[in-house]
Amino acid sequence: MDAYYNYTVFPGNTYDYKPFNASIQEQFYNQLYGPGNCLDQIKDCAARGLNDICESADNFCYSLVEEVLPDNTNRDEYDIRELQPDPFPYAFYVDYLNTPEVQKAIGAYQNYSESSNAVSGAFSATGDDNREAGTVEALKKLLDQGIYVLLYAGDADYNCNWLGGEVVAHEVGATGFESAGYTNISTSDAIVHGQVKQAGNFSFARIYESGHEVPFYQPLAALEIFERVIKGLDISTGTCKPDRDYATKGTVKSEYREGNGTIQFEVLPLNSTYNTTTGAPAAKRDLGKRGLQGALSHAGKKFKI
Repeated sequence: MDAYYNYTVFPGNTYDYKPFNASIQEQFYNQLYGPGNCLDQIKDCAARGLNDICESADNFCYSLVEEVLPDNTNRDEYDIRELQPDPFPYAFYVDYLNTPEVQKAIGAYQNYSESSNAVSGAFSATGDDNREAGTVEALKKLLDQGIYVLLYAGDADYNCNWLGGEVVAHEVGATGFESAGYTNISTSDAIVHGQVKQAGNFSFARIYESGHEVPFYQPLAALEIFERVIKGLDISTGTCKPDRDYATKGTVKSEYREGNGTIQFEVLPLNSTYNTTTGAPAAKRDLGKRGLQGALSHAGKKFKI
């Protein structure tokens, strides 16, 4: 259901970009909600829990719902602003993690890989993507134990989009969350990088101008938000420790719209660099000489971290 939420539920796609014509949108809707299609198959998987049923549902929803965006627009489902192949985020960190010095320092006994075909195949064989598998209940248990929980998403991510994440956040049913409002996230650079809704130790944040890997697109905000969680501070300002009665005040929905200023309409060179201030590729004169080693493969949902 993520893809549907991303483009049809208010405020929808906040980049003011319509990827589908009316015909494709109607087909998309039917493949998601039509009799016997994606949603019905997900419900059947939940009811019966059989691997073959869930795998079939996973394959149907992946091919005919999730992949509608890249198949029809060639856009990166992990960042709708970019066309494929998308050079962001860079991948040269893999070489860094596999240097002997780093591996020795962190106690690693094998090389780091971004993905594993064996693990991916095992998940696919059970239809894992279509199993709720107690996620909401697990979050509730963490909150009952007093654990600080933050859910967040970059708002340019189509696959794990923030509107679907927001729905999950409400399903958790944290005390006071329904009546809390969205407020700006303040950081040390005095730039608003997103908004958060928080009640007590539970919060959900939408990060602006960010694809799937938020720390790449919004490094300062990601770091300061992480530090606030570790220290048990409020996500909005990092200045207080939320008690059980704490709740952010603001709008019911996060209504900020970026517009299409950072939407790319041409495939970027693989040696492009990303400007985290403008939320867009750096000007051509500023491009580095990293070459192909900086490109990250977007081979598909099964292999993206």
